[in-house]
This record gives sequence, structure tokens and C-alpha cells, in this order.
Amino acid sequence: MYHISSRIAIACATSLVLAGCAKSDQAAKDSASAAAASEMAAPAPAPAPPAALSLSSLAGKWQFRSVPASGTDTTSTNYVLTATADSTWEIKFTSGLKVPMHVSVSGDSLIEKTATFASQRRKGVKVMTDGALRMQDGKLVGTTVAHYSTKGADSVLSLHTEGTKLP
Repeated sequence: MYHISSRIAIACATSLVLAGCAKSDQAAKDSASAAAASEMAAPAPAPAPPAALSLSSLAGKWQFRSVPASGTDTTSTNYVLTATADSTWEIKFTSGLKVPMHVSVSGDSLIEKTATFASQRRKGVKVMTDGALRMQDGKLVGTTVAHYSTKGADSVLSLHTEGTKLP
């Protein structure tokens, strides 16, 4: 009888060990599945914010084209912008007119403003411009607003502006 009880005790102990191992294997599989699921469910990291601009990184000559944002006039105003590491830049229109431009950087935006000059779009009218540009795919892209001096209230024209750095 002692012999049979020993065998039963050994069989029970073996069953408990095997059951414990089976539970450990299943728990490991469950943990691995849960980890994989949480990795798949985790949101993708947010894209990095655009790098802040610096005047020195923009230094050089840029070919610009500005086109009215709306209306029937789709002719472009073309000019070369000479950018330096300081805040005073210069526009040179195809007519030869040179206009100083004051610039500043705010985060990823270049803020631009000119003094009053002879309009290249409207003969005999004075204009001043301001706007904001951002770097997109290696180009400076944004909106320029032309403020025309007229006998009545000022007239405003919004233009899409895009510049490509010259080699």
C-alpha cells in the first residue's frame, strides 16, 4: 500500500508541476501578445516641428514670383531678393528698381516689410508691402500684401509669393 500511495503522490506532484508549467507558458504567450498589441496600438510619434529659421541660413540670392491670390489679373511680379545675415535685405525688380526690405524671424516664419516705393504693378502709384514666408521643400512660400496709396482709402492686394534660392 505504501508503494501505491507513493506512486499517487508522485503522479500528483508531477501533474501540479506540468500544470504550473503550462500556465507559465500560456502567461508568457499572453504577455507577448499583449506587448505586441500595445506596440501596434501605440500612436505614431508626432512629426517634428519645423525647424526655426535663421537669417544666416537664408543668406544668398533668391528668385521670387508673386501672383495675385484672386481676381482676373494673374500676371506675376518677379524680382531677385538679396538676403544677408542681418535684417536689411534688398529687392531688385526686373525694371532695375531696388527696394530695401526689413525682415525678422518668428519661429518658422520670415516676416517681411518694405518702405513705400513705386509700384511695379500699378504705374504712378506708391505701394508698401508686408508678408510672411515659410520654408517648404527648399523654397520660401507665403503671402505678401501690397498696400497701395490712393486718393481715397488704401487699396490692398494679396499675393501668393514663392522664392527659390539661386545657385
